[in-house]
Order: sequence, then C-alpha cells, then structure tokens
Amino acid sequence: MVYSQAQYVPAQSSRSSAAAGQTPIAPTVRSLLALSVLFAGVSLTGSSANAQTSPPATPPASFNPDSAIPVVVTPAAPATTTPTPTTPATPIPPPPSLLYGNIGGVQANPTPLSVPLSADRAPSPAAPTPTSQTAPKNNAQLRSGDVYTLGGGDQIRIDIFDVPEFSGSNGQYTLLADGSLNLPWIGKVSLQDRTLEEAASILTMQYAPYIRNPRITVTLLAPRSMRIGIIGQVNRPGVYTVTPGGNAPRQTVTLAIQTAGGITQTADIRKIEVRRPRSNGGEDVIAVNLWNFLQGGDLSQDAVLRDGDTLVIPEATELNPTEMGQVAIANISPATINVNVVGEVVRPGTVTIPPNSTLNQALLAAGGFNNQRARRSKVELVRLNPNGTVTRREVEVNFSANVNDTTNPPLRANDIIIVGRSSLASTSDFLGSVLSPLNGIFGIFRLLGGFGLF
Repeated sequence: MVYSQAQYVPAQSSRSSAAAGQTPIAPTVRSLLALSVLFAGVSLTGSSANAQTSPPATPPASFNPDSAIPVVVTPAAPATTTPTPTTPATPIPPPPSLLYGNIGGVQANPTPLSVPLSADRAPSPAAPTPTSQTAPKNNAQLRSGDVYTLGGGDQIRIDIFDVPEFSGSNGQYTLLADGSLNLPWIGKVSLQDRTLEEAASILTMQYAPYIRNPRITVTLLAPRSMRIGIIGQVNRPGVYTVTPGGNAPRQTVTLAIQTAGGITQTADIRKIEVRRPRSNGGEDVIAVNLWNFLQGGDLSQDAVLRDGDTLVIPEATELNPTEMGQVAIANISPATINVNVVGEVVRPGTVTIPPNSTLNQALLAAGGFNNQRARRSKVELVRLNPNGTVTRREVEVNFSANVNDTTNPPLRANDIIIVGRSSLASTSDFLGSVLSPLNGIFGIFRLLGGFGLF
C-alpha cells in the first residue's frame, strides 16, 4: 500500500489557532481543504501506479489519531507488465551431403550440391516412411491394368514444384535393375513395383525434411522391356521379350498371342489365364474370356500384361464349328495355315489357306481333282496331333455342303489330304505295270524284224 502526506489531515482546534494568534478556521473550510488535499494525493498516487515507489512515509510527530479526520483511500493495484517471450529464429540447416551415385546418367561430383533454400523450403520434421501394404485387388482390377508399376529400366522424370534444380531435364532418371534411384539430398530410394502416384508420395515424404510442403510429380518417359511367358495352344509357345511403345504403349493378351504366332484351332479362348507373381511370393491368377471380347467388345477382357506374367491358353474339350469360324477371322488367329494336298489333284503339294478353312477350300486351292484319274467321292484326311499321334479317316466329298465335321471339316495347320485314284485309273495303272515288261520284249522283236531276222 502506498501512502502520502496528503492521506493524513490533522484537525486543529480553534483554541490552538487562537492561542497562536491566528484566525480560527471554520470546520467547513477545514473540510474543504482536507478534500482538496485528498484529491491531490489520489492524483499523485494514480500517476505513479506503474512506477517503483519508495516505502511509505512516516506520519508526522504531531499526528493525533483521535483528532484526525478519517479518510479511507483504496490504493490502485500496481499494473503488472508481462514481457512477451520471443522465440529465437531457428537457423535453417544446410542440406546434407549427397549420397553419391549415378544421377541423371552422370557420376555425381563428390562436392555436396549447394542449392539455396528459400523461406518456403525450410526443413520440417521428418515424415514416417510409407508402408508397402496395399489392399488386395479383385480380378477386374488386376485385369484392367490401368496403373503401371515401375521397375528396373523404366525412364522417368521427377518434377518438384518451385525447385528447378531437380525438375525437368535435371530430373530425368533411369531406374536401376533393382528398381531404385540415387537422388540428391535423400540418397537411394526404391520405387520397385510402385505406381507413379505411389512413387510421387514416397518422394514427397523423403523430401519433406528439406523442402517445405513439397509438391512432386513423377512421369513415365519410356517403359522398360518386359519378359512374358506364353504357353499352351499357341503356334510358337515360349518366353518373349517385348518393348511397349509406338502403336502399342501397353502389352495386352491379344498382342502377346499375336507375338506367339496366334492361337491354334483347338484353343479355348474362354478360359485363358494370366499368372502374375507377387513381390512377397505366390501369384495372382487373372481369368480372361476373349470370347466375350470378340462377341460383345468387352475390352476389359484384353488384360494388360506386366513384366513376369505368364499367359496360359488351355485346349478346348469341345469344338463348335460355328465358333471356330468366328475365331479364325480374328487377329488372335494366324493369318494363314499350311496344309498338304497330295494325290490326284491338278497341283499337288503344300497350299497356304486362311485358318479354319475347310477341306473343300483346300482341294480347290490345289486346282481341284484330276478328272481322268481322281476318285471324286472320297478323300483321306491325315491329322498330326500335338501329342505326336496321327489320326486317319475318310471323308466323303460334297462341294455343296457347308462346313461340318462329316463331309466338309475345318482343317488345321499341317493337315494332309490324300486324293486317291479312281477304279479306272487303278486298273489302267495295274495293266500298265504288268504289260510294261512285255512292251520291252515286243520292242526287241520289232527291232530284230527291222533287220530281216524275223
């Protein structure tokens, strides 16, 4: 509490004043003087509320508490000024030294890259590394193949907004064999089996400690070559290395079948499988029904293949001639097949015909029957089966018949058609073989007769 001399107003009696030879002061006047002194003290106290004051003064020695006018003054509470704390500016640490490697096809200089960081590139706390767990995909998602997964050999471009030092032509890289990259500031980063969106997310988290709110995009410049296995009912099964690009930016089931020479005529295009290995072991089996694709134009059935996929085309247990004809004109079938026509035809030998052509078409392609010698009622069809066995059967020829398995069956590659001789031609040939020695003897006699010996 702060006191001043103005807070104590002593009351003096009129007798004391008279004794001192002074004029007595009326009580009203004394009251007014006391109030004026009081107001002056309050004003002084308020003006010094925010300043440090000395200890309260001691009342005068002549102060009489009984004769003093009581004055109650409530002192003002001293204002408390709390200093505003200031946070010292955190210095931006310099970027760490590069983890040296092949950056952009050029060996990095051992000197750390010096790139000035603006205010919006200040380091932020390290972000957690993203996990590799992904939700399982259904058959339709696997078959669509709308997302491309990165791997060794892919050429990509990384663009970091407002960081031209690492963007555009400075951000072009080729993934190493293990699907990793050596990048400035963050070193080695694995992008194997990641989509472009996932790769951008990983790089964003990796650069977050060095660039404030980084915005990163990843673009595929050139896809890598892929190794695909094709087995089953194709003309040339095996392992193929294909490079998507040009008119075929993505390798699909139909393109792979064409690469393998097309399907055979016994292929079951309703039950094709794509076996895709997983990065953590096992495999996904994608069902493909190309018959739905051919009939209804369901492009989702033409599954997009990835590196390491195996395409399996089974053999059909039942063949429908009508369906075989529709499949034969599709581009998944070979453009032509070769069959052999031997015997009594105009041009015997190997003929090239469209796939799923009939027996009548093959006979006509060989020039037709030899009218003088051919047996026109029946021919023999010899078929070499894929398992190495041979099937022989006689087929009645009817040029007016539509495609059917009895009189005008569809042919397969490497079938053999044997056109036999007619009965007259057989008899003539037999007589010729019997009489041919006699012709020699008669010739000798004619020769000797010319010399007059007979």
